[in-house]
Amino acid sequence: MNITEALTYIHSVCWRGSIPGLSRTQELLRRMGNPEKKLKFVHIAGTNGKGSTAAMTASILRKAGYCTGLYTSPFLFRFNERMNINGADIADEELAEITEFVKPHAEAMTDHPTEFELVTAIAMEYFARHRCDIVVLEVGMGGELDSTNVIDPPEVAVICNLGLDHTEFLGNTLEEIAQAKAGIIKPGCSAVLYRGSPSVEAVFEETCKARGVELCKADFSALVSRSHSFAGQVFDFGSRKALEIPLLGAHQLRNAAVVLTAVDCLIRRGWSISEENIRDGLRDVVWPGRFELLRRNPDVIVDGGHNPQCLEALAQNVRDYLAGRNITALTGVMADKDSAHMYETMAPLVTRFVAVTPDNPRAMPAEELKNILTPFGKPVTACASVSQGVEEALRQAGPQGLVLAFGSLYMVGDVRKTVLGA
Repeated sequence: MNITEALTYIHSVCWRGSIPGLSRTQELLRRMGNPEKKLKFVHIAGTNGKGSTAAMTASILRKAGYCTGLYTSPFLFRFNERMNINGADIADEELAEITEFVKPHAEAMTDHPTEFELVTAIAMEYFARHRCDIVVLEVGMGGELDSTNVIDPPEVAVICNLGLDHTEFLGNTLEEIAQAKAGIIKPGCSAVLYRGSPSVEAVFEETCKARGVELCKADFSALVSRSHSFAGQVFDFGSRKALEIPLLGAHQLRNAAVVLTAVDCLIRRGWSISEENIRDGLRDVVWPGRFELLRRNPDVIVDGGHNPQCLEALAQNVRDYLAGRNITALTGVMADKDSAHMYETMAPLVTRFVAVTPDNPRAMPAEELKNILTPFGKPVTACASVSQGVEEALRQAGPQGLVLAFGSLYMVGDVRKTVLGA
């Protein structure tokens, strides 16, 4: 099996979409010899910020000298990004080899795994073969019934910022969604929480009390922003002063506070992580597509925000970094998103819209998105593809203008490729 055959198999129509439940993943891993049993984890759930939190955590662990696996989704450019070790994505040859190893086990099952379950099993085998010291494992959706939750108690269970997303699976209130996310908290682990409303925090408090787990809440009152520019941010967090991160936005400082709280839990559990490792890991973290400046004159910024909560954070970034700028918004969304609500926050901040159709079967056609955007009273142009949209947005922005691309993670890769030529 080569890489093309492996990816064709993984994406094959015979695999179903998202079906919550652990039984299929458990059976598949059991048939494979339970590679997940050989690994230790930091398990990360939440609605927003999971990827950034995972990237920062993995970067710090790598600086501490640990062989560190990182499992995230979705990918921006290549499927291989979804699993990497020490910052290097899985090689085509190894992905093909492990897929070929997993395939007969999956096909022998009466209840076949979904695509995400299959990919999770491939990742577990990959990390086990390389004897990773620790794996930073991002939940796909929810928590309790997500296929990543087949693991034994992690070292730390991290709950990131919660919002209303995937309500058809997780519930219609933040409290119901919190209950689903709390499922990754298991007896014997440490738990870290991104602060929320009292009713949401109560869900995690009750879960931790029932399971005998100490709950550590990130103390956002200890955060002090020192400076921010397109080069990055400098901040204090409690006794740690002048920390640097290249990720932009006040929400990334809160994500960093969650990471630092989790790292302190790891240190108390015996992991050897120095203050220098922490500083270097934060400073050198790489997580593209999140309010990322791609070029100047005209300026092009891309952001993968794809739900109302993400758009609120993006709007704050616009006010903090782009006040007074003439903004051409390049945007596309998935058809299953609450797009009208999403754009209520951003519409007053932009000058015009260029609507595109992201390259994804679930994408909303650009003409349909144009109809949703038109009532906001700004000029709207519809383009069939992301590349055409980039060209049109650059034309409308002019040499001194600014293009802000947002709406879906699935268009970030194509925007970067068109703008950067790679």
